[in-house]
Amino acid sequence: MLQRFAMPPQKTVEKMLLRELLKHGGTIKEFASGQDIVDQLANEFQLDEQQRSAFLETIYRKQNRLKKSLLWHRLLFRAADSLAKQNLLTRPNQTLQLTEKREWMLTERGFDEALKLSNLPRSAKQTLPIKSFEVQKIVKKLIDAPRPTNYDPVDRTKRLRILTKLAALRVRGFRLAVVEAYDYKCAICGLKLKSPDWLTWEVQAAHIVPNSLLGRDDIYNGIALCHLHHWAFDAGWFTVLDNYRVQVSKRITRLPCDFGRMGNYNVLESALDKRRQIYLPATPNSYPHRDAMHWHRRNIFQN
Repeated sequence: MLQRFAMPPQKTVEKMLLRELLKHGGTIKEFASGQDIVDQLANEFQLDEQQRSAFLETIYRKQNRLKKSLLWHRLLFRAADSLAKQNLLTRPNQTLQLTEKREWMLTERGFDEALKLSNLPRSAKQTLPIKSFEVQKIVKKLIDAPRPTNYDPVDRTKRLRILTKLAALRVRGFRLAVVEAYDYKCAICGLKLKSPDWLTWEVQAAHIVPNSLLGRDDIYNGIALCHLHHWAFDAGWFTVLDNYRVQVSKRITRLPCDFGRMGNYNVLESALDKRRQIYLPATPNSYPHRDAMHWHRRNIFQN
């Protein structure tokens, strides 16, 4: 049937599937109607209506029943199954045990191969918010860790570390854990935006105690911020109080009238509304820790 309908070779489908996974954050669900990736890949291969709608029939003789599935969906499944055998993907039952979601997910090897096929350097792994099975293990550990009553957000051994493979995975795990906890939205303005190629999010995982000052790579020392508010937070223009409301530096009153504006919109005064709480994660265990926020108010905040 693959020959009769001139379907693309499985090896080619495997390569395209890996590339497409980068645009879907490293995961895809089962291959079925209604899944974006199914139609997107079909468009990539310029499949006609006959190729997209051809059925494959499977007869279960012992059960005396007939199962029909779309040939294109079956080809995608076989490609994914082959990638899993090569340890480039994890199967949905493996991912389910880790994330409680039935998804195919990139492994670190699969991530490397997808970058290669997309003509992107391997160093892009440190900036792209793409999930891999190994990194999601770290994310789960960070999110599920018992929330400490007393927390030291400074890691005094951090300066002694060499950026080993494990340390690099932990950094990526921290970034993903934070932005996932905030649903990829800025905690201050709520901005949620992806790049046109769907590879990167505008939001960033900010350290409350900065990484440069030995801040821990824990979710309690993290907050999701857009580029602008990340810079303003690190510069000390605002901080977060124990009730999760914003406190703006009094120095804002000393700024010239044309500073901090986009046309008639005052970025600092309008977005940093101290009367409301910041956007918080759905799970209280992932909230910023008060000890980290105390440190920021004492050491970074310019009041």
